[in-house]
Formats: sequence, C-alpha cells, structure tokens
Amino acid sequence: MIDFLKELWAFAKVRKKYWLLPIIIMLLLLGALIVLSQGSVVAPFIYTLF
Repeated sequence: MIDFLKELWAFAKVRKKYWLLPIIIMLLLLGALIVLSQGSVVAPFIYTLF
C-alpha cells in the first residue's frame, strides 16, 4: 500500500496533477468512515448522508 501511495505521489508530481490529491484523500476518508462504522451504532446515521 505504501508503494502505491509513493507511485501515486510521483505521478501527481511529474504530471502536475495536484488537483487529484484532494479528491483521492476525500475518497479514502469516506471509505474508511464506512468501513469503520459497519458494526457500530453510528451506521444508520452515516447511511442517511448518502
């Protein structure tokens, strides 16, 4: 996973695609939020956001 992130950063740096990084970070945060809340009491409230 670390190698993938290093390659992604190198791609963004070389190709000047810095605008992709906030999108990728937000997608990772939303994915982590959904995965971590699967078995919790907060899950119904998170699913109402989508």
